[in-house]
Amino acid sequence: MRETTGREPKVSIRNLTKYYGDSLVLNQVDLDIDDHDVVSLIGASGSGKSTLLRCVGRLVPYDYGEIRLDGIDLETGDLDESDLRKRVGIVFQSYNLFPTMSVLDNITLAPRKVHGVDRAEAESRAHDLLELFEMSEHSASYPDRLSGGQQQRVAIVRAMATQPDVLLLDEVTAALDPELIGGVLAVIRDLKEQGMTMLIVTHEMGFAREVSDRVCFLDSGRIVEESEPDELFSDPKEERTRQFLQRIIEAGRL
Repeated sequence: MRETTGREPKVSIRNLTKYYGDSLVLNQVDLDIDDHDVVSLIGASGSGKSTLLRCVGRLVPYDYGEIRLDGIDLETGDLDESDLRKRVGIVFQSYNLFPTMSVLDNITLAPRKVHGVDRAEAESRAHDLLELFEMSEHSASYPDRLSGGQQQRVAIVRAMATQPDVLLLDEVTAALDPELIGGVLAVIRDLKEQGMTMLIVTHEMGFAREVSDRVCFLDSGRIVEESEPDELFSDPKEERTRQFLQRIIEAGRL
Protein backbone atom coordinates (compact mmCIF):
# COMPACT_ATOMS: atom_id res chain seq x y z
CA MET A 1 0.00 0.00 0.00
CA ARG A 2 1.22 3.50 -0.81
CA GLU A 3 2.18 6.13 1.68
CA THR A 4 -0.77 8.34 2.59
CA THR A 5 -1.03 11.83 1.12
CA GLY A 6 -3.25 13.27 3.84
CA ARG A 7 -6.23 13.36 1.48
CA GLU A 8 -9.26 11.08 1.72
CA PRO A 9 -9.00 8.50 -1.08
CA LYS A 10 -11.91 8.20 -3.47
CA VAL A 11 -11.97 4.46 -2.67
CA SER A 12 -10.34 3.00 0.44
CA ILE A 13 -10.11 -0.77 0.96
CA ARG A 14 -8.88 -2.21 4.25
CA ASN A 15 -8.29 -5.82 5.30
CA LEU A 16 -10.74 -7.08 2.66
CA THR A 17 -11.24 -10.82 3.02
CA LYS A 18 -13.56 -13.00 0.98
CA TYR A 19 -14.25 -16.73 1.03
CA TYR A 20 -16.16 -18.87 -1.43
CA GLY A 21 -17.00 -21.80 0.81
CA ASP A 22 -13.69 -22.94 2.28
CA SER A 23 -11.66 -21.24 -0.47
CA LEU A 24 -9.93 -17.98 0.49
CA VAL A 25 -10.32 -15.71 -2.55
CA LEU A 26 -9.26 -12.33 -1.09
CA ASN A 27 -6.73 -12.31 1.72
CA GLN A 28 -6.61 -9.08 3.77
CA VAL A 29 -6.39 -6.74 0.77
CA ASP A 30 -5.52 -3.08 1.34
CA LEU A 31 -5.80 -0.59 -1.53
CA ASP A 32 -6.40 3.14 -1.96
CA ILE A 33 -7.62 4.74 -5.18
CA ASP A 34 -7.33 8.52 -5.32
CA ASP A 35 -9.66 10.80 -7.25
CA HIS A 36 -8.85 10.76 -11.00
CA ASP A 37 -6.49 7.79 -10.59
CA VAL A 38 -6.50 4.78 -12.89
CA VAL A 39 -5.50 1.58 -11.10
CA SER A 40 -5.12 -1.69 -12.99
CA LEU A 41 -5.32 -5.14 -11.43
CA ILE A 42 -3.24 -7.82 -13.14
CA GLY A 43 -2.50 -11.43 -12.35
CA ALA A 44 -3.27 -14.98 -13.38
CA SER A 45 -6.83 -16.26 -13.62
CA GLY A 46 -8.16 -17.07 -10.17
CA SER A 47 -5.91 -14.56 -8.40
CA GLY A 48 -8.86 -12.56 -7.05
CA LYS A 49 -8.90 -9.59 -9.46
CA SER A 50 -12.53 -9.76 -10.55
CA THR A 51 -13.74 -10.66 -7.07
CA LEU A 52 -12.03 -7.57 -5.68
CA LEU A 53 -13.66 -5.40 -8.32
CA ARG A 54 -17.07 -6.95 -7.69
CA CYS A 55 -16.74 -6.34 -3.96
CA VAL A 56 -16.04 -2.66 -4.65
CA GLY A 57 -19.19 -2.60 -6.79
CA ARG A 58 -21.09 -4.37 -4.00
CA LEU A 59 -22.08 -7.14 -6.37
CA VAL A 60 -20.76 -9.82 -4.04
CA PRO A 61 -20.57 -9.71 -0.23
CA TYR A 62 -17.28 -9.95 1.60
CA ASP A 63 -16.55 -11.60 4.93
CA TYR A 64 -14.23 -9.15 6.67
CA GLY A 65 -12.76 -5.72 6.18
CA GLU A 66 -14.23 -2.51 4.83
CA ILE A 67 -14.62 -0.56 1.62
CA ARG A 68 -15.19 3.20 1.75
CA LEU A 69 -16.30 5.52 -1.04
CA ASP A 70 -15.45 9.14 -0.19
CA GLY A 71 -15.19 8.02 3.42
CA ILE A 72 -18.61 6.30 3.46
CA ASP A 73 -18.55 2.63 4.45
CA LEU A 74 -20.36 0.62 1.75
CA GLU A 75 -21.80 -1.79 4.31
CA THR A 76 -22.73 0.42 7.23
CA GLY A 77 -22.75 3.96 5.83
CA ASP A 78 -25.58 6.08 4.50
CA LEU A 79 -25.37 4.93 0.87
CA ASP A 80 -28.36 3.03 -0.49
CA GLU A 81 -28.35 0.84 -3.60
CA SER A 82 -29.61 3.60 -5.90
CA ASP A 83 -26.94 6.04 -4.68
CA LEU A 84 -24.23 3.44 -5.15
CA ARG A 85 -25.35 2.55 -8.68
CA LYS A 86 -25.27 6.23 -9.60
CA ARG A 87 -21.82 6.81 -8.16
CA VAL A 88 -20.15 3.56 -9.26
CA GLY A 89 -20.44 2.47 -12.89
CA ILE A 90 -19.61 -1.11 -13.84
CA VAL A 91 -18.78 -2.61 -17.24
CA PHE A 92 -18.20 -6.33 -17.79
CA GLN A 93 -16.77 -8.38 -20.64
CA SER A 94 -20.34 -9.41 -21.53
CA TYR A 95 -22.16 -6.34 -22.75
CA ASN A 96 -25.51 -7.09 -21.06
CA LEU A 97 -27.42 -4.75 -23.38
CA PHE A 98 -31.17 -5.23 -23.66
CA PRO A 99 -31.66 -6.73 -27.15
CA THR A 100 -35.19 -5.37 -27.65
CA MET A 101 -34.21 -1.78 -26.83
CA SER A 102 -32.39 0.72 -29.02
CA VAL A 103 -28.93 1.99 -28.11
CA LEU A 104 -30.48 5.26 -26.88
CA ASP A 105 -33.03 3.46 -24.71
CA ASN A 106 -30.36 1.15 -23.27
CA ILE A 107 -28.33 4.18 -22.23
CA THR A 108 -31.20 6.24 -20.80
CA LEU A 109 -33.02 3.46 -18.95
CA ALA A 110 -31.16 3.70 -15.62
CA PRO A 111 -31.02 7.50 -15.46
CA ARG A 112 -34.77 7.72 -16.12
CA LYS A 113 -36.12 4.73 -14.20
CA VAL A 114 -33.67 4.46 -11.30
CA HIS A 115 -32.41 8.01 -10.79
CA GLY A 116 -35.45 10.03 -11.83
CA VAL A 117 -33.83 12.04 -14.65
CA ASP A 118 -36.43 13.31 -17.11
CA ARG A 119 -36.35 11.88 -20.62
CA ALA A 120 -35.14 15.04 -22.37
CA GLU A 121 -32.16 15.46 -20.05
CA ALA A 122 -31.30 11.75 -20.14
CA GLU A 123 -31.42 11.67 -23.94
CA SER A 124 -29.40 14.89 -24.25
CA ARG A 125 -26.70 13.41 -22.01
CA ALA A 126 -26.78 10.14 -23.96
CA HIS A 127 -26.37 11.91 -27.30
CA ASP A 128 -23.42 13.89 -25.93
CA LEU A 129 -21.72 10.68 -24.79
CA LEU A 130 -22.44 8.88 -28.05
CA GLU A 131 -20.93 11.76 -29.97
CA LEU A 132 -17.90 11.78 -27.70
CA PHE A 133 -17.26 8.11 -28.44
CA GLU A 134 -18.15 8.34 -32.14
CA MET A 135 -21.35 6.32 -31.87
CA SER A 136 -23.96 9.01 -32.67
CA GLU A 137 -25.09 7.35 -35.88
CA HIS A 138 -26.06 4.21 -33.95
CA SER A 139 -28.41 5.78 -31.40
CA ALA A 140 -31.51 4.20 -33.00
CA SER A 141 -29.84 0.86 -33.72
CA TYR A 142 -30.50 -2.33 -31.81
CA PRO A 143 -27.59 -4.25 -30.24
CA ASP A 144 -27.70 -7.12 -32.72
CA ARG A 145 -26.93 -4.64 -35.50
CA LEU A 146 -23.65 -3.62 -33.86
CA SER A 147 -20.24 -5.26 -33.79
CA GLY A 148 -18.86 -6.56 -30.53
CA GLY A 149 -16.60 -3.55 -30.19
CA GLN A 150 -19.49 -1.18 -30.78
CA GLN A 151 -21.64 -3.00 -28.22
CA GLN A 152 -18.87 -2.73 -25.65
CA ARG A 153 -18.56 0.99 -26.32
CA VAL A 154 -22.31 1.35 -25.79
CA ALA A 155 -21.95 -0.55 -22.51
CA ILE A 156 -19.29 1.93 -21.39
CA VAL A 157 -21.47 4.87 -22.46
CA ARG A 158 -24.37 3.36 -20.51
CA ALA A 159 -22.20 3.16 -17.40
CA MET A 160 -21.16 6.78 -17.90
CA ALA A 161 -24.74 8.02 -18.32
CA THR A 162 -25.31 8.22 -14.56
CA GLN A 163 -22.20 10.44 -14.27
CA PRO A 164 -20.42 8.06 -11.87
CA ASP A 165 -17.58 9.01 -9.56
CA VAL A 166 -15.81 5.69 -10.16
CA LEU A 167 -15.84 3.34 -13.15
CA LEU A 168 -15.11 -0.37 -12.69
CA LEU A 169 -14.02 -2.23 -15.83
CA ASP A 170 -13.79 -6.02 -15.69
CA GLU A 171 -11.93 -7.53 -18.67
CA VAL A 172 -13.92 -5.39 -21.09
CA THR A 173 -11.89 -6.58 -24.09
CA ALA A 174 -11.85 -10.29 -23.25
CA ALA A 175 -14.82 -11.20 -25.47
CA LEU A 176 -13.66 -9.14 -28.46
CA ASP A 177 -11.82 -10.13 -31.59
CA PRO A 178 -8.29 -8.67 -31.63
CA GLU A 179 -9.18 -6.16 -34.38
CA LEU A 180 -11.97 -4.69 -32.21
CA ILE A 181 -9.95 -4.28 -29.03
CA GLY A 182 -8.21 -1.08 -30.12
CA GLY A 183 -11.44 0.92 -30.39
CA VAL A 184 -12.55 0.00 -26.88
CA LEU A 185 -9.12 0.77 -25.42
CA ALA A 186 -9.23 4.16 -27.15
CA VAL A 187 -12.48 4.92 -25.33
CA ILE A 188 -10.84 4.11 -21.99
CA ARG A 189 -7.90 6.37 -22.86
CA ASP A 190 -10.40 9.16 -23.52
CA LEU A 191 -12.00 8.56 -20.13
CA LYS A 192 -8.61 8.83 -18.46
CA GLU A 193 -7.96 12.13 -20.20
CA GLN A 194 -11.31 13.37 -18.86
CA GLY A 195 -10.18 12.54 -15.32
CA MET A 196 -12.41 9.53 -14.66
CA THR A 197 -11.41 7.47 -11.62
CA MET A 198 -11.12 3.85 -12.77
CA LEU A 199 -10.36 0.42 -11.39
CA ILE A 200 -9.52 -1.91 -14.27
CA VAL A 201 -9.12 -5.68 -14.38
CA THR A 202 -7.20 -6.53 -17.53
CA HIS A 203 -4.98 -9.05 -19.28
CA GLU A 204 -3.85 -6.36 -21.74
CA MET A 205 -0.44 -5.71 -20.20
CA GLY A 206 0.67 -3.09 -22.70
CA PHE A 207 -2.53 -1.16 -22.14
CA ALA A 208 -2.21 -1.41 -18.36
CA ARG A 209 1.30 -0.04 -18.63
CA GLU A 210 0.17 2.84 -20.84
CA VAL A 211 -3.02 4.00 -19.13
CA SER A 212 -2.51 3.26 -15.43
CA ASP A 213 -1.27 5.52 -12.68
CA ARG A 214 -0.59 2.38 -10.64
CA VAL A 215 -0.64 -1.34 -11.29
CA CYS A 216 -1.35 -4.02 -8.68
CA PHE A 217 -0.21 -7.59 -9.21
CA LEU A 218 -2.44 -10.09 -7.40
CA ASP A 219 -1.63 -13.68 -6.55
CA SER A 220 -3.66 -16.06 -4.36
CA GLY A 221 -5.99 -13.27 -3.27
CA ARG A 222 -3.24 -10.88 -2.16
CA ILE A 223 -1.72 -7.75 -3.66
CA VAL A 224 1.84 -8.99 -3.97
CA GLU A 225 3.21 -5.83 -5.54
CA GLU A 226 1.87 -2.35 -6.25
CA SER A 227 3.74 0.44 -8.01
CA GLU A 228 3.79 2.81 -10.96
CA PRO A 229 3.54 0.87 -14.22
CA ASP A 230 7.04 1.54 -15.57
CA GLU A 231 8.55 0.38 -12.30
CA LEU A 232 6.43 -2.74 -11.99
CA PHE A 233 6.87 -3.88 -15.58
CA SER A 234 10.56 -2.93 -15.91
CA ASP A 235 11.90 -3.62 -12.43
CA PRO A 236 9.52 -5.76 -10.35
CA LYS A 237 10.66 -6.24 -6.78
CA GLU A 238 8.90 -9.51 -5.94
CA GLU A 239 9.95 -12.88 -7.33
CA ARG A 240 6.33 -13.90 -7.94
CA THR A 241 5.77 -10.77 -10.03
CA ARG A 242 8.90 -11.48 -12.04
CA GLN A 243 7.73 -15.04 -12.73
CA PHE A 244 4.34 -13.85 -13.92
CA LEU A 245 5.76 -11.17 -16.19
CA GLN A 246 8.32 -13.57 -17.65
CA ARG A 247 5.48 -15.87 -18.74
CA ILE A 248 3.66 -12.89 -20.23
CA ILE A 249 6.76 -11.88 -22.19
CA GLU A 250 7.31 -15.46 -23.41
CA ALA A 251 3.71 -15.52 -24.63
CA GLY A 252 4.32 -12.31 -26.58
CA ARG A 253 1.78 -10.29 -24.62
CA LEU A 254 4.14 -7.56 -23.36
